[in-house]
Amino acid sequence: MAAMRKVVFVDGVRTPFGRAGDKGMYAGTRADDLAVKALQGLIARNPGLPLDRIDDVGIAATTQQGDQGLTLGRTVAILAGLPQTVPGFALDRMCAGAMTVTSLLSSAIIAGQYDIAVAGGVEHMGRHPLGLDADPNPRFIAEKLVSPDALNMGVTAERLHDRFPQLTKERADRFGMLSQHKVQAAYDRGDIQADLVPVATRSAAGWGLATEDEGRRPETSMEGLAGLKTPFRPHGRVTAGTSSPLTDGATMSLLAGADTAKQLGLAPKMRLVSFAYAGVQPEVMGLGPVPSTEKALKKAGLTINDIGIFELNEAFAVQVLSFTDHFGIADDDPRVNPWGGAIALGHPLAASGTRLMIQLARQFEQRPDVRFGLTAMCVGLGQGGSMIWENPHYNGKKGK
Repeated sequence: MAAMRKVVFVDGVRTPFGRAGDKGMYAGTRADDLAVKALQGLIARNPGLPLDRIDDVGIAATTQQGDQGLTLGRTVAILAGLPQTVPGFALDRMCAGAMTVTSLLSSAIIAGQYDIAVAGGVEHMGRHPLGLDADPNPRFIAEKLVSPDALNMGVTAERLHDRFPQLTKERADRFGMLSQHKVQAAYDRGDIQADLVPVATRSAAGWGLATEDEGRRPETSMEGLAGLKTPFRPHGRVTAGTSSPLTDGATMSLLAGADTAKQLGLAPKMRLVSFAYAGVQPEVMGLGPVPSTEKALKKAGLTINDIGIFELNEAFAVQVLSFTDHFGIADDDPRVNPWGGAIALGHPLAASGTRLMIQLARQFEQRPDVRFGLTAMCVGLGQGGSMIWENPHYNGKKGK
């Protein structure tokens, strides 16, 4: 066995995210074609990468059927033009699919078994809604192992409001509004577009080109959010304005051993420090990132105060607030999702983990005063995933 070594995030790209459903921009686009386009965009951005040196391609999807089935990593690699000597696989850990692929392939690199790998995810929720054709074992209900509605993510978000009364609807509404505003501000600066791969689309109106995330609502106000319906519970607190929308999209990243990257002249954007996954009660799955982050921090020998940027997946506003409250972080702390998150951008389930990494990597370039960042997310059926990254641009100087 080779000695353990450092693994780096070399680059990452994604398609623009589209609204799921018949009216969404990807209604006429195959899921695997979204992943192919993302992988081709990643290859195009890294012309110095010897494609035959890629050891594996891992692509996650939550609903692995139809155009999201047939071992996506392998089929997408072939369709994207990689040499047929490059293998591939598919993986499912629901929302943390791409994150899990990243940590799995990183482990192989750290152990010296791989040198270069591609990790990503895709979800076409318009064609493959969460839970489609799933057949949960009847023991879950018969033996009262979980609540019958534990797979209804909106209900689990309502339960967080129940468990933590201080997480009020007003706080959640404000967080959701600010996510929309921060995403638009990042768009206005040109920060988001830099990592988007345009995708040709087709509809009854003809051909088009997807160049931006479709679901943004920058006009969102507290007054508008206050009047929204609560679909998961009568007189509840979770609304469409404080939830991530159903979304289609694909993400892709390039990982390598630090030594291999240096040999090939590939400039790393981040270095992996640690990662961890944890389980919680499925009924309150949104708490998952709390224990997974505690584990990741312990493995890294860090504390929450060492983290300079948090990229937290906004499955629901109350879910992020349960995390920040636990760690004593203010709702408006500038370290948390500085460019907004999934409430505005969308959450194509298995693809979202890499979206967090792409956004963190881009911010690292702009913030040499920040040494460590965290990407974390809750996962269906009561799990959490966290990855801690180090900024290669860190200069030890305090920011303004």
